[in-house]
Amino acid sequence: MLEVQDLTVHYDGAMALNRVNLEVGDGQFVGVVGPNGSGKSTLLRALSGILTEVEPGKKERPSLSGSILFEGKEISKLKAWQITKLGIIHCPERRRPFAEMTTLENLEMGAYLRKDKKDVRKDLERVYELFPILKERANQMSRTLSGGEQQMLAIARALMSKPKLLLIDEPSLGLAPILKETVLKTIKEIWSSGVTILLVEQDVAITLATAQKIYILAHGRMVTHGAKEELMKDRDIREVYLGL
Repeated sequence: MLEVQDLTVHYDGAMALNRVNLEVGDGQFVGVVGPNGSGKSTLLRALSGILTEVEPGKKERPSLSGSILFEGKEISKLKAWQITKLGIIHCPERRRPFAEMTTLENLEMGAYLRKDKKDVRKDLERVYELFPILKERANQMSRTLSGGEQQMLAIARALMSKPKLLLIDEPSLGLAPILKETVLKTIKEIWSSGVTILLVEQDVAITLATAQKIYILAHGRMVTHGAKEELMKDRDIREVYLGL
């Protein structure tokens, strides 16, 4: 479904990603782990087209080179909204709800580009089944939700875009252990429903427990990748990069 070849990103005058290669098969659950500053979020922002959008206060756009193929189509030069229409949906780090909108309005914004209104209503009911608390909070301003509720809202809003490939950035960040379990259980359910997932996580234990294939990113470069069982056989990988 997704093939990244030699992806290089210069951001604020520094190299954030250096010739990164990555593959995600249709229906797979793939994880990317690495320390802070390794380029994990930059990778997802590049894949979703957000990286090259103009940011307030920035003099220059980040530069991107290499190839990003989605279902055989080169997408590295497309705008973020065009990539969204193809089915690549980005659930960002730190939730980022539309603070001046209600929970329901946030969910409706997730379906902004969709024309299939009947299916949108069905998907709204589906996300309410996955996250019942969001139905209770439907008319509540999203800025007043708890951190865990905002994370549920971010994932639900992404689902309202009807993703083929769901990019999830640090869903466990700042959550209590019991809320982590709830969010991750739901992510597994989303994957089981047929949505392909690329998960970025600093919490190695979470990724090892969920992903079929794991990539290790450090200092902007892919160190290695493989199934959990393969990675755990290598003591250096286990100790240096996984902290186990």
